[in-house]
Amino acid sequence: MSLKNINPIKTKSWNNLEPHFDLLKEVSMKSLFQKDKDRKEKYTLNFNDFIIDFSKNRITDKTLKYLFELAEESQLNDAIGKYFNGDKINKTENRAVLHTALRNQNVNPVLVDEKDVMPEVKETLNKIKLFTNRVVSGKFKGYTGKAITDIVNIGIGGSDLGPRMVVESLQFYKNQLKTHFVSNIDGDHVNEILKELNPETTLFVIVSKTFTTQETITNATTIKKWFLSPKFGAKEGDIQHNFVAVSTNLEKVKEFGIAEANIFTMWNWVGGRYSLWSAVGLSISLAIGYDNFDKFLKGAFEMDEHFKNTSFEKNIPVTLALISIWYNNFFNTESEVVIPYSQYLEKLAPFLQQLSMESNGKSVDRNGEKVTYQTGNIIWGNTGTNVQHAFMQLVHQGTKLIPVDFIGFEESLYGNKDHHQKLMANFYAQAEALYAGKTEEEVHLDMKFKGDTAKINKLLPFKVFKGNRP
Repeated sequence: MSLKNINPIKTKSWNNLEPHFDLLKEVSMKSLFQKDKDRKEKYTLNFNDFIIDFSKNRITDKTLKYLFELAEESQLNDAIGKYFNGDKINKTENRAVLHTALRNQNVNPVLVDEKDVMPEVKETLNKIKLFTNRVVSGKFKGYTGKAITDIVNIGIGGSDLGPRMVVESLQFYKNQLKTHFVSNIDGDHVNEILKELNPETTLFVIVSKTFTTQETITNATTIKKWFLSPKFGAKEGDIQHNFVAVSTNLEKVKEFGIAEANIFTMWNWVGGRYSLWSAVGLSISLAIGYDNFDKFLKGAFEMDEHFKNTSFEKNIPVTLALISIWYNNFFNTESEVVIPYSQYLEKLAPFLQQLSMESNGKSVDRNGEKVTYQTGNIIWGNTGTNVQHAFMQLVHQGTKLIPVDFIGFEESLYGNKDHHQKLMANFYAQAEALYAGKTEEEVHLDMKFKGDTAKINKLLPFKVFKGNRP
């Protein structure tokens, strides 16, 4: 069954949100905190080790009431159920969207076209496990009998950005294998990667659902020619020792020269940009070891269960999504910046760009009719504290209202307390400054305290910023 096509702007809750926005749009968040001393506690959600504080947003209890009613009227619960049950909610391609099955830890069957897909999922995971263990232990050999030292993931879009983001995010857990990613059809890119490699000890992982994606096949063919160049002494038959593939097109993969034993399957109910949880994540498993990859899947399953079973009022993904709709459609903010205070998460913003902007970049509804509301916002960002020397001036003092998601961690993985205290001091200070701003009186007092009395009148307007930014 497909999803119901409900126009949100024709709902009662949307009609309630419009006049509510007119009353709230100029309200100061400071005043909201003054009126409600428990605001931070009320607007904080907890899940395992996660603490989600959304109190510094231009919302009230009534805003949330209307937004949750919007989710109800839009029959979000029905959509969530169909999503997890394998219904064909991708209407244009007539297929299920079931990446949740890839990390499913339940014993219950998951049906697609009345067939339980879980046995195939578990079989593929077991194949990933056995292969990973062979490569990491050195038992899997290249064409000259040497152990693998380097992994090259060849893919684009979801077949590149997801695995690349995770491998970089989890590099603290990496093993001895060096991991490289080739995506762009730019020949300079692939040649720069090849300069670093020894073909005898490199494993190439070609990731392409159809094995016809132009960028991926062009790069794979160039790498194959390099591998077979006379100076290395490799023959066509040696491809089976140094190339594996993740694909649904077995014939095309075999034509390339890859042995059937080295083909990892995926399914048409796995969308590309959500595919890192499938065999597309083979490079992740190879980089951090299968045990860590398994923990990664289990963590995602825990959040799936939270999203599926938690009431909207306590549901983290639902709450954050509704707040984004509120800013995008009523404040007309257009964009949202994501700032993780961890260099490990440098690729998170580009990954979220793909998830959100590729998924929600629509101007027609499921009936093919033009929509008259905002369907998606622009996601961008980078890591703190780098952003404080790049674009935060505009976020703090520019003319645009840009909601910010800050992500921070209580502890450093390497335990460097001096660095981490400074990092997190910046994290909290940026959020506080966006919320509180700086008044003329505060700037005046600050400059007077620093002995800049002569410059006060000249510089005062340039140092004031009003805050009240979410």
